Amino acid sequence: MSMHSRRDFLKASSATLLYGPAFLRGNTLLAQSLGLPLGLQLYSVREMLPTDYEGTLKQIAALGYRQVEAAGFYNHSASQVKQAMKDAGLHCVSAHYPYNELHTKFDEVLAFNKELGVEYIICSSPGFKNPARTKHGDWAHAFTLEDWRWNAEQFNKFGEKVHAAGMKFGYHNHTMEFQKQNGVVPYIELIRLTDPSMVTMEMDCGWVVVGGGNPIELLQRYPTRISMLHVKDFKVTGKPMSVTNPPPSAELGQGSIDYRPILQAAAKAGHIRHCFVEQEQFDMPPMQALKVDAEYMRKLNA
Repeated sequence: MSMHSRRDFLKASSATLLYGPAFLRGNTLLAQSLGLPLGLQLYSVREMLPTDYEGTLKQIAALGYRQVEAAGFYNHSASQVKQAMKDAGLHCVSAHYPYNELHTKFDEVLAFNKELGVEYIICSSPGFKNPARTKHGDWAHAFTLEDWRWNAEQFNKFGEKVHAAGMKFGYHNHTMEFQKQNGVVPYIELIRLTDPSMVTMEMDCGWVVVGGGNPIELLQRYPTRISMLHVKDFKVTGKPMSVTNPPPSAELGQGSIDYRPILQAAAKAGHIRHCFVEQEQFDMPPMQALKVDAEYMRKLNA
């Protein structure tokens, strides 16, 4: 086992211990809950939306989801999306865009979401200061500290424009933000260098754990910087987790992450405004899996 994979394994093992039964025996489990409307990141149904946009939204609402976050609109106009959401009884509060799309189509993105009435525009993945340098490289390991610091500058600029339009701008992490470089954790550097009044964080708790971070510690350390959460789970495989080799998805409550202490920490932080389930892979029909996820969240009174 290489030193890198061993380090990943030890981090994963620590995360399992942190969120395992021994940690959950305290009375803190009976404390606060988020009490937010049940939310879903629509990337979860990316294969259904292109063929039945309106019907898929109605199926989601029937499972009890009330808020959604978009990851593409599948050639629908803002007015069509707004009507489909209204007909389904859903509120689209946020939309995801990769850096490159924000960079090349920012005015178009801003106008679309302003008309749609979303509250947040979220950068779903970062960009490279010099894209040519990594054209054929390992994307997950290619980001340098210079790239991360440059991204922070871009996010501040996006944030100013989004704020001026009456919305909020945020960043959604994956795993590579938690690979230390010269002793610096890129995610912490992004928080340090971005303007709190212009840039918020949408913390994907599942990817934080796979990347070797700790969602509870981040919520405790930066309670006002994190305003949105993604919750996802991963199967217990017995194999080391790593940035480039994440475990397969599991339904919430069926995998390796217990969200009770994480959501308790989020509730205590007091600044979480939205919480979205995200299911990236399926071993059963998608709506059946999303029902399992919804029931898990309701059980936790999330």
